[in-house]
This record gives sequence, structure tokens and C-alpha cells, in this order.
Amino acid sequence: MIRILLVDDQPLMRMGFRMILSAEPDFAIVGEASDGQLAVGLTKELEPDVILMDVRMPGTDGVEATRLIVQQRPQARVLILTTFDLDEYAFSGLQAGASGFLLKDVPPAELTAAIRAVASGDAVVSPRITRRLLDTFASSLNHGDAASDLQQDPRLAQLTQREHEVLEQVAAGLSNAEIAAALFVTEATVKTHITRTLSKLELRDRVQAVVFAYQQGIVRP
Repeated sequence: MIRILLVDDQPLMRMGFRMILSAEPDFAIVGEASDGQLAVGLTKELEPDVILMDVRMPGTDGVEATRLIVQQRPQARVLILTTFDLDEYAFSGLQAGASGFLLKDVPPAELTAAIRAVASGDAVVSPRITRRLLDTFASSLNHGDAASDLQQDPRLAQLTQREHEVLEQVAAGLSNAEIAAALFVTEATVKTHITRTLSKLELRDRVQAVVFAYQQGIVRP
């Protein structure tokens, strides 16, 4: 069973999500929260696998709640709920450690598929869309000199040359098939490189890899 926590300050919105998700045999709604502070407490108490997190809430918003949840329970996956696909709150949520974001009017089938994807360790938002979002709000990222940025995080030194190339391709928004074609390797080899890269950089998914690459100056808008 995938344990889900619903977080939204609108009761009707939570009710709607609960009705949709309760119909799935592998989902269990373990709790609801009307604000970020309550969400952090319930995550610690209930240990959900996936948190559906509204970002625009009074008091502790979804961005700060996401940051605290990821720190306290790294294995939990946060899905940001937003009204606009290019939303600065969604951008901040990805920076805070969310595994992706969904529009609030997402079709039910896409919602359930997204929850299953993040629960299995995948990211929901494709790197290409993530890059588009980061390009839009790139001024919010701290960039220094590119040469020094590449040495900023010591974990980068653990990557092989090929793993570094794969990270650049992921950050550019390429799919596994596109990376395989560009580097003249198989998709299985690409998947292996990505898995090793994420492990060495202590990142959870491709979305976090794109954010990391921007923050380190590996790619730029």
C-alpha cells in the first residue's frame, strides 16, 4: 500500500482528492492537513510515503513544509500541487526537495500515475519541463563563476567523466533514449550511469539532478 498524506487549506480540495484516491486499491489516505505546520507533524507521526502538498497556504506554506519534511523524513516523496505550470512556488518547492509538481486540475489517471511513480522513486516532472521552470526563475538561483561553481560541491569529484556527461545531458532535459543516442551507448547503460550519479551526489531523482546542476553552474539558462 502507498500511504498518502493530503495537504491543502481548502477542505473541498482535500475531499476531491480523497474521493479519487480512495478508489485505488493500492492507496491508503493516512491523514489530512490544512497547513504546512500540521503537515510536518503528521508526516513524522504517520510516516506517509507520498505527500500531496499545496504550496500556497497561510502560515507555514508548502515550500517550507516540504523543506522540513525532506530533512526529517528523506524517504518521503512530496508532490507539489499548483495552479500554474510556471509557478515560482513550484520552483521553490523543487529547490526545497519536492520530487515534482502537478497542476490542481490534473486528470485523475495522471494523478494516480504520478503518485505511483514518485512512490517507486521516480520523478514526476520531466527534466525538460523542470528546466523550463528553472529557466523562468533562474534569477532566484545563486550563480558565481562557472569554473569555481563546478568545484563548489565536493561530491562532483566522485563522478567519472561519463557520469558527468550524463548529468549534463539530464540537466539539459534529454530523455534516456536521447542521451543514449548522443553518447552512442544503450539505454540500459544510461540508466546505470544515472543511478550511480544520483547515488554519488546523494540526490533522489532526476528532478533533483536538474536543480543541482543549475545550482552548481553545470548548466545555465
